[in-house]
Amino acid sequence: MDLEGWGLPAWTYRDPDFFALEIARIFRPAWQIAGHESDLLEPGDYLTFDYIGENIILIRGDDGAVRAFTNVCRHRGARIMDGAKGCAKKLICPYHGWTYDNAGQLTAVPGRAGYGELDRERLGLSALEVEHVHGFLFVRLEDDGGPSVAEMLAPYADDIAAYRFDQLRPLGRETLRPRAVNWKIIGENYCDTLHVGVAHPGLKRLMGESYAVDATEHADRMSGTIRTKPSGNPTERAYQHFLPQIPHLPPERQRLWTYIRLWPNIAFDIYPDQIDFMQWLPVSPTQTLIREIAYAAPDGRREMKAARYLNWRINRRVNAEDTTLLERVQAGLGSRSYAMGPLSKEEVALRHFFARMRRMFPDLLGNRVRAEVNGSGLPSPAPSRRRRGANAA
Repeated sequence: MDLEGWGLPAWTYRDPDFFALEIARIFRPAWQIAGHESDLLEPGDYLTFDYIGENIILIRGDDGAVRAFTNVCRHRGARIMDGAKGCAKKLICPYHGWTYDNAGQLTAVPGRAGYGELDRERLGLSALEVEHVHGFLFVRLEDDGGPSVAEMLAPYADDIAAYRFDQLRPLGRETLRPRAVNWKIIGENYCDTLHVGVAHPGLKRLMGESYAVDATEHADRMSGTIRTKPSGNPTERAYQHFLPQIPHLPPERQRLWTYIRLWPNIAFDIYPDQIDFMQWLPVSPTQTLIREIAYAAPDGRREMKAARYLNWRINRRVNAEDTTLLERVQAGLGSRSYAMGPLSKEEVALRHFFARMRRMFPDLLGNRVRAEVNGSGLPSPAPSRRRRGANAA
């Protein structure tokens, strides 16, 4: 059976052994967006976020460099800094007072004489790799030799350059939204263009049939142009009316909404009026935390403020519609009557995603599925966990 035109087996969305493999093979080496340069303007400014069991801190040093560390004291493992962001010249562990500077170096140890010979240089905070890309800050826990973020986004560099990402400033607070679904369902929904016209009537009113998609090895792009024909919905119609001209954008981008998804779990919603990023952070096989922050170029025009507010209202409804769909899919994947489903040739980004997953887990997602195919050419229901046994990993 040719698996190219098929999705993933249902068990991969709820199996704890497979989830553990995904964390090890996909997420520990994956680049993760932490924030933007504008979040850390002054020496000592820091931000933190939780990711697959690690709390990560990014901080700007007195030398101006941004560094990333695990937010863990090297003495007894206590978490050092609290809160999503702040400013600190020193990082002081609340347990025993070990103190680090904003470059991560251990500078003070109360009762140091009791430790004998203590090599402070070797006991600095555990550092992580940081990449600066178009003003955004990315980190990763492990280097598996994979491409940089800049290399992954290279096919869409022109899209990004037009919006001057490096000049953005935070528009609001970080938003965290827990969802009782597998992380893959969120990513698949993000690049699923076929559902837009069915499940999102507001987007269909705004964009008509202009929604398009293309995919590359590490990133996908979806886009649609806001129509000039007034929407019948008052919020959408007001957005169409108030959205002002953006001086630095070319004509073809003045009313273009673009979505770029970066492997494996990052997305940029690129609007003329603002830029949002979204991460879907895996928590368990059936739990994911969506992390979002909005950024925008400084613009005090009243019509721009109105457009940004209306944008939020429009997308709040879209998010609510998607949440219902995500929960429906997760529930349906628990049925023994469902194994996996066929893909349309128009589902370009989904095909790329599923093909990549199969390359990363060839024994689990290739040979095993073929062994489950029945005489009709369709996958049979997924076997129970007891029957799979050790083969699940």
